[in-house]
Amino acid sequence: MPFLLYLLALAVFAQATSEFMLSGLTPEIAAELAVPIPTAGWLTSAFALGMVVGAPAVAVLGRRWPRRATLLLTLTVFLLAHVAGALADDFAVLLLSRLLAALANAGFLAVALATAATLSTATGRATGVLLAGTTLACIAGVPAGAWLGQHLGWRAAFWAVALLCLPALIAIARSLPAQPVRLQPPVTFRITRRLVFLLTLGALVNGATFCTFTYLAPVLTGVTRLDSSWVPALLMLFGLGSFAGVTLAGRYADRRAYGVLAAAGIALLLGWCAFAWAAHLPAAAVPLVFLQGLLSFGVGSALISLALSAGAESPVLAGGLATAALNVGAVLGPLAGGAAITAAGDRAPLWCSAALTGIALVTAVLAGPVRRAARGSDSLVDRSRRPETGPRAPEGPECSGSR
Repeated sequence: MPFLLYLLALAVFAQATSEFMLSGLTPEIAAELAVPIPTAGWLTSAFALGMVVGAPAVAVLGRRWPRRATLLLTLTVFLLAHVAGALADDFAVLLLSRLLAALANAGFLAVALATAATLSTATGRATGVLLAGTTLACIAGVPAGAWLGQHLGWRAAFWAVALLCLPALIAIARSLPAQPVRLQPPVTFRITRRLVFLLTLGALVNGATFCTFTYLAPVLTGVTRLDSSWVPALLMLFGLGSFAGVTLAGRYADRRAYGVLAAAGIALLLGWCAFAWAAHLPAAAVPLVFLQGLLSFGVGSALISLALSAGAESPVLAGGLATAALNVGAVLGPLAGGAAITAAGDRAPLWCSAALTGIALVTAVLAGPVRRAARGSDSLVDRSRRPETGPRAPEGPECSGSR
């Protein structure tokens, strides 16, 4: 894999750390800026909303821009937004900086996903390397951000994220060509039903993941009855599982992708059911934390790779839509988990995750005949566009089952 790909993954690591680290910094921010903790929680909502809106918007606006310029612009805005956030003395300014950072993050990730597909012929493996930055953020970035917040103040975490972006900025400026290597004749970009179903599956699976991940601490302390000192270690264990899942998906997403995805999806559903049923047993709950991290992120990574293949005419726009879909799940999952806790107690998010995964599997089964009927000219939107630069992403393999 090209070294540039790993530096892009470093930028993704910084961005994912920024997205998740506020869960450990919210009390400090609320105290310093004199706002209630629920109000400080708007910072997380603003980031998620920015990701949902920004990914397709920046992807559409930047389709005719050189990728290097788009990556440099979005990453620079992300860096400067964190500088502004670190210097903010007013909550409204900090909230605006989070929204801008999310918009830039979404655009960067959409273009980076498309760029990764052109840096290697193994699209699935390249996608896995890039998304490993997200899983490594769960393992190291979020705990490090919380540590900085506790010892040096929450602003130090913002400065650290900004500094992490610098190596990727330099690498993009030096390594990516400034202009397209080759222009191809215009093609028709189709948002097909196949792509829509893949994005729907991604949103449901990610919703199931964050439904439980957001409330893993109360599950472990209230249901499993572990001491709160175990929580950071088990969050890191979940992160290790997610890293393993993305790595494995990267290795196998280019070979028999749909068969592997179907098996992993069924295993994911069974895992959530087992976790919900045995959450009161530490001997079962601890390994299931790792297993569900592996399966959740493995399935999610594979779905992104397939979505890129389904939108091969415009991988940037496909990447933007995939990013938006995943963040729809990241917004709705915690809302569903919170409502479940209110209605049925601390164990309920696990059953809610199982329900969302089950809905995803049913959707996948129903997608099979619809996809076969929709092949060819049946699409939701037809647009004449000039294709993205670089080689086309390889079309995903056919399968006799569902998509």
